[in-house]
Amino acid sequence: MVQFSNCKINLGLHIVRKRSDGFHDLETIFYPLPFYDIIEIITAPEFAFTSTGLHIPGTDSDNLCVKAYWLLQKDFPEIPPVHLHLHKNIPMGAGLGGGSANAAYTVQLLNKKFRLQLTKPTLKKYAAILGSDCSFFIENQPCFASGRGEILEPLAFDLSAYTIVLLFPGISISTAVAFAKIQPAIPSVSLQEIITTPVNTWKFTLKNDFENSVFPQYPDLKLLLEKLYDVGATYASMTGSGSTLFGIFPKNTMDAKKMGIHFPQLASKVL
Repeated sequence: MVQFSNCKINLGLHIVRKRSDGFHDLETIFYPLPFYDIIEIITAPEFAFTSTGLHIPGTDSDNLCVKAYWLLQKDFPEIPPVHLHLHKNIPMGAGLGGGSANAAYTVQLLNKKFRLQLTKPTLKKYAAILGSDCSFFIENQPCFASGRGEILEPLAFDLSAYTIVLLFPGISISTAVAFAKIQPAIPSVSLQEIITTPVNTWKFTLKNDFENSVFPQYPDLKLLLEKLYDVGATYASMTGSGSTLFGIFPKNTMDAKKMGIHFPQLASKVL
């Protein structure tokens, strides 16, 4: 059984408070994008995990797909050993949620393949154990997210009238750098309100707090963001804690081939 595991971007991101458990509460809008990893699960004599595509650092036991399998197998021992294969296209440490998506889709695949009959709320609970934003990929539609990212409120809007360009500069942003200049605060205007306004006004209202920390440390990222506006983006931002940048362009107003000219050294994806 095969599943295509998509990524997401953050439309705005505010760190609103530091929690007593050391984590932070945030507010953001998750928006799914059709850029995929591929997960395959087949029954096997013994459990095995393999991967192709982009190199995945760490041991197999660290991989969220593997953790998802053992999490469900503990509660459902009738799940047999499987060969779990991941083909990795989505860059890691990029703010695109690829690993979280892989975890959530593995949970869903196991549920479907072995007919566990888990409901969506139960699937989301398992996903939340694996990571703060994993639950989003069970919902997998535009959502206002709060808490650590696991409290989700689906939103009725889409960006189908636009082309979205992703730029990954190959930089992994550390947690220390991302939070270096963060001053938690409740925003004066809700992201849910901002997102209902025209996209061409978002440049002035829709902000990612992590840019305040990351751009001074990596000034080239700010230059790339400005370049996205220079070549016609209606709105551009960094997703998550970076380092991927995205630009939202009106459909049929940009030449995808020219993006390779403007950003020749970057891994880019036009969606």
